[in-house]
Amino acid sequence: MSDSIADIVNGVVDGSLSDELVIDWLRDIFENGLDENSTIFLTKAMRDSGKVLAWPKDWSHLVVDKHSTGGVGDKVSIILAPALAACGLKVPMISGRGLGHTGGTLDKLESIAGFRVDLSINELQKQVGEIGFAMVGQTDSLTPADRRMYALRDVTSTVASIPLITSSIVSKKAAEGISALVLDVKYGRAAFMTEREQAEALSQSMADAANGMGIATSVVLSTMDQPLGCAVGNALEIVESVETLCGRGPHDIEELVCVQAGILLAASGIAENMEEGALMIHNSLNDGSAFTKFLDMVEAQGGNRNDFASDHAMLSSLGLLGDDLLSTEIYTEKKGWIKDIDAMSIALACLELGSGRKTLSDSVDHAVGAIIEAQVGDEVEIGDPLVVIFHREELPDGLSEKISSAFSVSLEQVMVESRISQIIG
Repeated sequence: MSDSIADIVNGVVDGSLSDELVIDWLRDIFENGLDENSTIFLTKAMRDSGKVLAWPKDWSHLVVDKHSTGGVGDKVSIILAPALAACGLKVPMISGRGLGHTGGTLDKLESIAGFRVDLSINELQKQVGEIGFAMVGQTDSLTPADRRMYALRDVTSTVASIPLITSSIVSKKAAEGISALVLDVKYGRAAFMTEREQAEALSQSMADAANGMGIATSVVLSTMDQPLGCAVGNALEIVESVETLCGRGPHDIEELVCVQAGILLAASGIAENMEEGALMIHNSLNDGSAFTKFLDMVEAQGGNRNDFASDHAMLSSLGLLGDDLLSTEIYTEKKGWIKDIDAMSIALACLELGSGRKTLSDSVDHAVGAIIEAQVGDEVEIGDPLVVIFHREELPDGLSEKISSAFSVSLEQVMVESRISQIIG
């Protein structure tokens, strides 16, 4: 089985297999699945279809990464990577762009004037060695099999296959040469996997594949019903990331950062356990060391660290939002406690304003988006602000009503629950 899978992957890369043959093979996996061992074989073959990064032996055990299945307002990576570097780990984070209602880490980072995400392999390795981390896009030399396979899956509606999702995600992380990995698998109405059972199945498959390749892997199951944090939109999420890096971020963002990074510090032996690691990360967000690492990355990748020099990261001081932007504030019409905020409704409204892509060729307006001013659990009076929308032109008819209807208000006090449902491994 392993030889036949390797032969097929080689044929995908060198072009000796036609699109029709590859599609037939992908459809067979989509319809019939793969067992655990075959999924590991496929993931290894995809990793080995291109370059696999190598690191100096004296710190190769400190090279780690994380992956999130995506959501609304998910800017965890932008905070987690510099915090890990501040605590002594090395993070060669290769990220993607947003599509549909989910945001992409690269799009957020490109809100920063001059910021480069297209580093070469040599530049990536040099930066990781010098400052501890880099945040870049996928290069042509890493997992070339995945690019062709994903393109064919996309046009043949065979994306939603657990073995194919597993091999695609884990092969790219394995090609980074990491020793430990944490997977943030989200479920809920604004997640790729809407049901917890689906998320658990994907979690188990990815963890089995990564652990089977010698990568110490843990999974954090987290909910994606409400937006994560307060900011939705690329530049706005950079501002919120900076606030969190300075110890002033929303609780749900900080919790995910500290827990996921704490797991990686424990897996690498820097911390004795996740709790100790989470405390180390929390301290890095409050003593300035994580923010300093972030500024080092901005400077190394073409941005200007002085753009972030203000004591308080106000929107105007960062220069991320243009003077030509319009803003519209939406107010509550009910008294009570915020019970729910529909992340999908918020995301689709921002998408309509231009914050994301409906197709890969679409351009992105980095400045537009929303700041949510009333969070789940907050008590509100009639006329209190719910959300501020940043936009270019007059809002489309009905958009304000759609956003307002995303907020549910209860007459009874609402308890705020953790976004983390379970930690596996």
